[in-house]
Amino acid sequence: MLQQHHSPIVIEVETAYLADQSNPDNNHYVFSYTVTLRNRGSQGARLLTRHWIITDADGRKQEVKGEGVVGERPHLAPGESYSYSSGTFIGTPVGSMHGSYGMANDDGSRFNAPIPPFSLAVPSMIH
Repeated sequence: MLQQHHSPIVIEVETAYLADQSNPDNNHYVFSYTVTLRNRGSQGARLLTRHWIITDADGRKQEVKGEGVVGERPHLAPGESYSYSSGTFIGTPVGSMHGSYGMANDDGSRFNAPIPPFSLAVPSMIH
């Protein structure tokens, strides 16, 4: 049973444009992102799955689903945080990402922790 209630997991994301891995002439823009999850709940929770929706400025969407993050299924006790870094590429200088993590509480109940939308942008493209 999937519960849709206020998530005890708070998610923050920082992004960076990777100019050395990008090739603007071929519409290939690479970004890194670092995600920090904080457990503000009263019980531990494990990250089981990830679901990302990556959208470029032309409205093209990439959907990414999978088990865990960076090969791990981290467990966060109450008050703990977990950070990891990953990357993606899009075909335009500006885009966005959002999604959710599928989580399981220590009592076995499952919930989605929403990942709020964040921007992917080449620094010179923001005016």
